[in-house]
Amino acid sequence: MDYKILGDYHTHSIYSSGFRKEGLHAKGTIEDNAQAAFKKGLSTIVISDHGPSHYIYGIRKKNILKMREEVDRLNEIYIPHGLKILLGIEANIVSVDGLLDVDEECFKYIDILLMGYHYGATPKSIKDAYSLYILNFISKLMSFTRERAIEVYTKAYLKALDNYSIDIISHPGSKAKIDIVEIAKKCSKVGTALEISSKHDELSVESLLKIKDLEIDYYINSDAHKPEDVGNLENGIKRARIADIDFSKVKNIIETR
Repeated sequence: MDYKILGDYHTHSIYSSGFRKEGLHAKGTIEDNAQAAFKKGLSTIVISDHGPSHYIYGIRKKNILKMREEVDRLNEIYIPHGLKILLGIEANIVSVDGLLDVDEECFKYIDILLMGYHYGATPKSIKDAYSLYILNFISKLMSFTRERAIEVYTKAYLKALDNYSIDIISHPGSKAKIDIVEIAKKCSKVGTALEISSKHDELSVESLLKIKDLEIDYYINSDAHKPEDVGNLENGIKRARIADIDFSKVKNIIETR
């Protein structure tokens, strides 16, 4: 079997910058990523910069309208040639109650919502800071706290899925361990897809084997932070094949003979 990549639904641009100079975290402009996607024959690319609560990597809210206008301008050029650019945000979980760092102002401009757990996002409270970040650190040092940490993060993910219409969960379980079976069951009910990341270690083969029989959609994405990585999905495809995932469930790739 061979495959055709239809789109890359998780890429970052220079707007993932936080308080720092643009281009220090992710290297390419929106147009750079679009050009890379076009050259590789993709039909869809998503610009999904980090949510605004991340003080190092997050987008600045003042730039969201600017990004929307840039995407609309570029779509006038690229859509006639077969490439559609979608504007998204990779929102951060900032509360154990499943709150994300997006608001109605953000939703006015974006086409697609990704959600992930990241170090460095600003929590809603001191309690959230402990539960989301300090507990995670402790659980990696002290095994007896790991079960509790998994329970906390799993509940936060489940509540976020109740609170928001999330399109894709990015690299689930990569930075904070979760009960992937419970998350996948919930995603199946609400129509949220799980990402098989080509950059991060999740979804891993082990995780995929646990959930492969559930009716759930997947996206295999690059999580590109520089234009040359846009559409580079080989690592994720390899894991999906080892786990023998039904590729009809992978929404941005089709198998060809």
